[in-house]
Amino acid sequence: MIYETTVTAHIARLFDGWEETIIWSCLQGVMGKLYANDTENPTAVMAILADFAFFAGRPDAELAAYKPEWCRQDFIILVPQNDAWKELLLRCYGTKATIVTRYAFHKEPDIFDIKKLEKIVSRLPADCDLSIIDEHFYNLCRAESWSRDLVAQFKDYETFHRLGTGVVLHKNHVILSGASSYTRYREGIEVEIDTREDFRRQGFACLCGAKLILECRKQNLYPSWDAQNAASAALAQKLGYRFSHTYTAIEIRGYLDAALSRYAGILP
Repeated sequence: MIYETTVTAHIARLFDGWEETIIWSCLQGVMGKLYANDTENPTAVMAILADFAFFAGRPDAELAAYKPEWCRQDFIILVPQNDAWKELLLRCYGTKATIVTRYAFHKEPDIFDIKKLEKIVSRLPADCDLSIIDEHFYNLCRAESWSRDLVAQFKDYETFHRLGTGVVLHKNHVILSGASSYTRYREGIEVEIDTREDFRRQGFACLCGAKLILECRKQNLYPSWDAQNAASAALAQKLGYRFSHTYTAIEIRGYLDAALSRYAGILP
């Protein structure tokens, strides 16, 4: 059996040394949920939030195949703690699984060059504006698929206002790019940056990223960056982050379709 669980010292120990803010969000009870293979003495645990699920402890086939009833997304990124978890997840999801490399960065609150970031923000085109995401821009972000992830993990504006923060670059109140809190943990946020496809490669993501870092500094929040690809990693370094390491993740497309077949050949 798999159980939804709350944080215990043993659960926390299974994630020891794993510096991922999405895990911290779940452990702190800010956002996300935890699932384990036992309520008293779990040996395997999953932290799930937004498009990510992290697996720790001793590999467990039932937990690898488990999908919470509330989960309705068709795409998810599974992150194994080690190679044993990776191989189990690949067996579980078969052809629906794609191995990808992601880029992690050091979490260093005092690393940023404020003057450099302010200089980047000063390059805003004269016909554009940078604004904090208020209720108006929250609703605009939700209205389009490309910008939805800027606010999607917060069920309404009140929740976003309480937990999140973000900025958008817009022209005549049409959003062209944005940087925001993908998720929140007590000490900071996980950064989400998106730019409308027809306005990419114009420096807008860099402008928004710089402005978001400055806003987080004002709010005493740390803007954690985890890069999906080399371009995102390069942008992070341009903004002042220091590269730490690459890690393996498994993207699952057709996650909902996998629900009926994922147990085959995995569970006894």
